[in-house]
Amino acid sequence: MIELRDYQKGDESEVMNLLKTVLAGYGLKTNSAVTDSDILNIEQSYVKNNGAFKVLTDNKKIIGSYGIFKISKNVCELRKMYLYKSYHGQGLGKKMMIDAINVAKYLGYTEMVLETNSRLKEAKRLYEKFGFKEYQPDHLSDRCDYAMKIKL
Repeated sequence: MIELRDYQKGDESEVMNLLKTVLAGYGLKTNSAVTDSDILNIEQSYVKNNGAFKVLTDNKKIIGSYGIFKISKNVCELRKMYLYKSYHGQGLGKKMMIDAINVAKYLGYTEMVLETNSRLKEAKRLYEKFGFKEYQPDHLSDRCDYAMKIKL
């Protein structure tokens, strides 16, 4: 049974494995010292910082994730939205995106930004379907080559 649930302490290693596996499929790597250091302490990075972190599970195995990370009072960043390739095409990315937008609004954010890599073509298409537009941020994370944003 596929279920979207709040992060629980102990999910970190399974989430990091999800990231490593998905990124490797696109020739990209994780960086736990910088870009992915937030996964080492999801509670502090997301939950206790006016954010959220959710995982998508299939019979209790984590198959997808996303995080809402506080940037400022009104702006949040969609981070760590990943889904194993074998689950693509089932509407699960859309399910996570709808949930992420609803959670961000509930938390009081009026704008959502994200950074991604152009190799993740399915992700870019999903973001565009939800109205995200490309913009130029002050900086990009090490494996990202473009950014998008949307008014909530």
